[in-house]
Amino acid sequence: MSQQTPARPPCAPPMLTVVVPTYKEAESVAELARRVSLALEGIDWELIFVDDDSPDGTPERVRELSRQDPRIRLIQRIGRRGLSSACIEGMLATSAPFLAVMDGDLQHDETLLPRMLKTIETENLDIVVGSRYVEGGGVGEWSAKRHSMSRLATRIGQYLIHAELQDPMSGFFMVRAEVLRSCVRRLSGVGFKILLDIFSAAEPPLRFRELPFTFRQRETGSSKLEQAVLWEYLLMLAQKVIGPVIPVRFIAFSLIGGLGVFVHMAVLWPVLHLFGTGAFLLGQSAATLVAMTSNFFLNNLLTYRDMRLHGRQLLWGWFTFVMACSVGALANVGIADYLFHQSHSGWFFSALAGILVGAVWNYAVTAVYTWKRPRPT
Repeated sequence: MSQQTPARPPCAPPMLTVVVPTYKEAESVAELARRVSLALEGIDWELIFVDDDSPDGTPERVRELSRQDPRIRLIQRIGRRGLSSACIEGMLATSAPFLAVMDGDLQHDETLLPRMLKTIETENLDIVVGSRYVEGGGVGEWSAKRHSMSRLATRIGQYLIHAELQDPMSGFFMVRAEVLRSCVRRLSGVGFKILLDIFSAAEPPLRFRELPFTFRQRETGSSKLEQAVLWEYLLMLAQKVIGPVIPVRFIAFSLIGGLGVFVHMAVLWPVLHLFGTGAFLLGQSAATLVAMTSNFFLNNLLTYRDMRLHGRQLLWGWFTFVMACSVGALANVGIADYLFHQSHSGWFFSALAGILVGAVWNYAVTAVYTWKRPRPT
């Protein structure tokens, strides 16, 4: 008779899942896993890295760690990008009753995790926040500019959520899974500030406490927070005000289109000033092309940053953008010229009417032909 291999006893289900969104963090994931393991000794835990298809080998490094410790897991996302949405996917991918979120760059204090877990359990809280702005916390060696920008964003965030949370911009917190699941469909998933998103989406208001920690200096790699962080923060605020009906990309596209109005007028006005109203058609055409070009580059940088075009793709993208918008541009120029000469509406309102006619067309068509699929960065 063949000897049967005894069944392996089932692993204890995790009490706590730590979700870490990553992008280009290959140098730090092993050290982070080691520190989390030490900090959570005696606690049933799992560590989920949610990676946005890093080109530096981060997913492969996490897989190696998972072979050594099955409590470490990987979610590799293809064709999409964003810290908040990565956190949401990671938190939904576990059965643990408690969920922690922290950065993958070793700047958050993992030794605070056991205290956060004890606090949320014993005080029957919904969420515990690692705070830099309560007594005992700090931001480390931040520059004065970065500190002032953080405080400004904090005040805006406090106004949005109507809570006395001292650090709504923190990326280090622990939440009950049932709380996350109850509000997940109201989350915008935009940008980097998932904590603010949760607070503003939760009903009723969350029971919370802040625990102090000092923000560490980055030890490896480079910061994944680009200049677009403030832009995405403003988009998230706009999404919260407007609601989920209007896509966030359309909000961004429209805001950039609004900036394009100023570019358009800045080109048209000097043409009319130099050559007179007889040159309106020429000026309107030139202004339309310049505004279209500026809108393309801004949308490529901000609206479609997760699908950003580079190199030859950038030139081809500009060409397809111009071609796709040509119908809208013709309508823009034609309607503006008609209103100016036939209806005598004045150059400003005639130009504005032309811009508005082409706006919706431009968004719909360029979404299909210019940024039609995600491209690796």
